[in-house]
Amino acid sequence: MKRRKEMNKLIFLSGILAFLLSNNLKAQESVCDCPGQKNTATGTFYFAWGYNKDYYSKSDIHFSNSGSDNYDFTLYDLKAKDRTGFRDILRTDLTIPQYVYRIGYYFNNKQNIGIEINFDHSKYVMINNQTAHLTGQIRGTHYDKDTLVSPSFLKFEHTNGANFLMFNAIKRQTLLKTKNKKHWLSAVIKVGPGIVIPKTDVTLFGTRLDNRFHIAGYIVGADIGIRYDFFNYWFFESSVKGSFANYTNVLTIGTGKANHSFYTFQAIASLGFSLPVKHKKKVDK
Repeated sequence: MKRRKEMNKLIFLSGILAFLLSNNLKAQESVCDCPGQKNTATGTFYFAWGYNKDYYSKSDIHFSNSGSDNYDFTLYDLKAKDRTGFRDILRTDLTIPQYVYRIGYYFNNKQNIGIEINFDHSKYVMINNQTAHLTGQIRGTHYDKDTLVSPSFLKFEHTNGANFLMFNAIKRQTLLKTKNKKHWLSAVIKVGPGIVIPKTDVTLFGTRLDNRFHIAGYIVGADIGIRYDFFNYWFFESSVKGSFANYTNVLTIGTGKANHSFYTFQAIASLGFSLPVKHKKKVDK
């Protein structure tokens, strides 16, 4: 329950960003139907919610602690997987599975250039009982050998989210559009940087701690997809996304820290709602 409340705080904060953006756009509207003015659509605000499937590259994870414990070691080429949780979509909570949401704005009538707040709740789970090469020292003993990484030694998961928060530039290209504009098929490319906000559940030397959410590093990535708009306001988007995530400051046990980086490939599907934004524009007489 505590983990869910903390995740809901993240959603709430992102919702505030969406609210402020929406209010800023509405502030451009004029309620006056004055002579010398006409209505003109200047852009489109949208929101989308969906789910993702993730794949991760191997990762070297470095652990260190010179305060509450004494160790400084690295495990090489560790494998990890995601935890989709799709069975929980209807059974428990929509935010338990690996969800995504998008808050964006297209600048013009063509809706071909825009910006987007892009959040992926992705789960990173190190695979247990794999063999990895270990170098470094643990409590004064030095190691340089292959080691079985069992849960009693190490269990490492960003399971309340590896959590990618990105700010993307968007380019959209129309593929097909009906004359009444009620059906529109287009290709969408998104590119941008962002931050990672993990909540890491780690067991090290038999001690477990489910940490708090915090900013732990950065991410850069791009995705390409197909978007289908229907009946003017609704749309479905399916995309694939590639990213590089660098976790430079992961919280572990006590004063311990970890760092690692990896490439990730995601398959994403979402359903969204668009809202055209209009204002009064002066017309030269």
